[in-house]
Amino acid sequence: MFRPLSIFIGTRYTRAKRRNHYISFISLTSMIGLSLGVLAMIVVLSVMNGFQKEMSSRILGMVPHASISGVKPLDDWKVVAEAALKHPQVVAAAPFAELEGMLSYRGGMQPIQLQGVDPALESQVSIIDQHMVQGQLSDLREGEFGVVIGEITARRFQLKLGDKLALIVPELSSVPGGITPRMQRINVVGIFKVGAELDSSLALLNVADAAHIQRMQPGQVASVRLKLKDLYQAPQVSAAVAADLGEGYRASDWTLTQGSLFSAMKMEKTMIGLLLLLIVAVAAFNIIATLIMVVSDKGADIAILRTLGATPGQIMGVFMVQGTVIGLIGTAVGGVLGVLAALNVSQLVGWIERLSGQQVLSSDVYFISNLPSDLQGMDVLLICSAALSLSFLATLYPSWRASRIQPAEALRYE
Repeated sequence: MFRPLSIFIGTRYTRAKRRNHYISFISLTSMIGLSLGVLAMIVVLSVMNGFQKEMSSRILGMVPHASISGVKPLDDWKVVAEAALKHPQVVAAAPFAELEGMLSYRGGMQPIQLQGVDPALESQVSIIDQHMVQGQLSDLREGEFGVVIGEITARRFQLKLGDKLALIVPELSSVPGGITPRMQRINVVGIFKVGAELDSSLALLNVADAAHIQRMQPGQVASVRLKLKDLYQAPQVSAAVAADLGEGYRASDWTLTQGSLFSAMKMEKTMIGLLLLLIVAVAAFNIIATLIMVVSDKGADIAILRTLGATPGQIMGVFMVQGTVIGLIGTAVGGVLGVLAALNVSQLVGWIERLSGQQVLSSDVYFISNLPSDLQGMDVLLICSAALSLSFLATLYPSWRASRIQPAEALRYE
């Protein structure tokens, strides 16, 4: 089978047992370094994707994807819900209220963000019913001022079902200060645990009780909460729904409250990826060193090829092929091992925990007690492409030096 001269000689140089074992050792370390770099990047980015996906499902499963509110309280929220459900991205809608206050219990106080929800419809727009550890969401009955609190809040105040505590909310008034505190007695009817910071900052009331605290008329609600198919389209969808409803309606979405957290996670993933790319860059520099030593070792062979008619371009191609093969093997091995490790990282961490007797992610310290992994094909493609590109670029200078060798100079002392 016909093969170009550069590929034929370059692959033979790669397969041949060199007389200089040091050069062979440097080539091997270049492959191993490249493989480890690709392996580390795939595993770390997959774990970061897993954490981001886990946090997205927990946090964004609790907060509204989007909400529609009026300049004034909504007298008939079902009209707004029916209009929103006409949009193809809207999956479900439910009445919703939001207010901030302070919880007070036996001299202790804690700021809290309260959500007014309809217990019968809340399971359609959030994941709260899947994370109840005590009580039920249906226990939030109208007029009883029950509250469902997070597990961290319950642990901080040592609360249990049936305990009563005080809710203090600010209220505008005509007094000189402008704001007066208003107190409401509430009782604990449920405890949830989603494994995120919301366990310490969020509590749920019946939407009618929240309206009463906000001094609304019976039947009025503050807004309508929407659940979307693609939550990353929340700004566009909420704006479109509000525009269809006409004047007097405002739209908000999760990017206004939680967007900074996920932007920080995305930036962190990018920066860690760039730092890990330095491992691949170091391996690429090893390829440069390998090829420079090979060029010095093969000076006489290069001179003979030149005297037989090989062009500088063909000589350059020989060593470009050799370096590219090293990079290709290292990237392929690292890619395969990285994919296997990313798919089984949870099992590997569990095996290490059993072997060492130490828990890597303790549920008492971290919100997530296991190591999630989400392998994405685009990440693998980008990592392997970057490794191959760096490997190819590393071949240019040594190959150019080989093409500049003059036969007479190289053969003078042979």
